[in-house]
Amino acid sequence: MTKGNVHVPRRKIGLTLYLMGAMVLCLTGGGLAQAEHLPRETVLPLALAQKTAAAGLAKCEEGGYKVSVAIADRGGNLKVLLRGDGAGPHTTDSSFRKAYTAASLRRSTLHLAELVAKVPSIQALRDMNNKILILGGGLPIKIEGEVVGGIGVGGAPGGHLDEACAAAGLASLEKTQAPKPANGK
Repeated sequence: MTKGNVHVPRRKIGLTLYLMGAMVLCLTGGGLAQAEHLPRETVLPLALAQKTAAAGLAKCEEGGYKVSVAIADRGGNLKVLLRGDGAGPHTTDSSFRKAYTAASLRRSTLHLAELVAKVPSIQALRDMNNKILILGGGLPIKIEGEVVGGIGVGGAPGGHLDEACAAAGLASLEKTQAPKPANGK
């Protein structure tokens, strides 16, 4: 057989095809067996993240608060950011950092702020990285008991008010999740 100006023996082509086929079988066969053992994680879908953020923003707007609401995924990456009309420029950063903190540390940021105030030995939590913000207004987002992200609200006149708006966002998410039948089917 001739390829361009180079003669390639049929035997070499056959051996090459055989080896390529064997590699494909090894890779796919081994890959399928390994895939069965990979961990599975629940993911917060974008549509639910948007709904959650919108509900948190609406709650704060009802109270007359000009805020931003952020949703971070389980890895702390920004998934949704809503900046309400009239919200200060700092609110986008604070809402994201609260969402990041709640997702990362898997706790309410208000609870963490109270804990840090009471237990001086854990104040270093504030300095873990530059995204951590331990002020009220961030809550972890859980689906079926698994933390899949965090919601953060920034801009209301007090962390407890930010947290109430974040809780309203979570309440809308809980209404969306269909309960499982008692028999587990």
